Amino acid sequence: MRIIMLGAPGAGKGTQAKKIAGKYNIPHISTGDIFRANIKNGTELGKKAKTYMDQGLLVPDELTCDLVVDRIQQEDAQNGYVLDGFPRTIPQAECLTAALEKLGSKIDYAIDVDVPDSNIVNRMSGRRACLKCGATYHIVYAAPAKEGVCDTCGEALVLRDDDKPETVQKRLNVYHDQTQPLIDYYTKAGVLKSVDGTKDLEEVFQAIVSILGE
Repeated sequence: MRIIMLGAPGAGKGTQAKKIAGKYNIPHISTGDIFRANIKNGTELGKKAKTYMDQGLLVPDELTCDLVVDRIQQEDAQNGYVLDGFPRTIPQAECLTAALEKLGSKIDYAIDVDVPDSNIVNRMSGRRACLKCGATYHIVYAAPAKEGVCDTCGEALVLRDDDKPETVQKRLNVYHDQTQPLIDYYTKAGVLKSVDGTKDLEEVFQAIVSILGE
């Protein structure tokens, strides 16, 4: 079972990807993890990726695709995998499709965790973080015992710049420009399935399981 997770930043697709991986015993593959592993192991592809990352540049689509294709050919991915954070753009999707065709393989499901922008802005702007111990909270869903104070170490909690409404909206705009076209791409390929990401985390997961099968 070869799965791609789609959804805006903050839609919860990473959490669902981990749950899918656990239930179906397939690896959860994120590009960040692949980059780190290849750089740590000093692979040829890792060295190439590092030259871009060290300059603060995005790793080119072709190289990212090569890293992903290398990862999905490893032993633990023989029965499938769930890709999280890749592809992000149409060129990456086309590169992945072409690489999989060469391997006699294809994507079985592209699952879109659909959440309206306004929900995401509210969800992310409610996050609070402790910069001292790294604990995270949410003023509605996981509030600290005392408002504005970390339960673990007693430090003041902050709203990170990444979670400020204007920053979140900018990230969503980039997502709609670059990644939204993937919805159309995988719809045309006949593999797109959409779930309502505004529901409770467990309900969203059950909706995904009903698509994938027990």
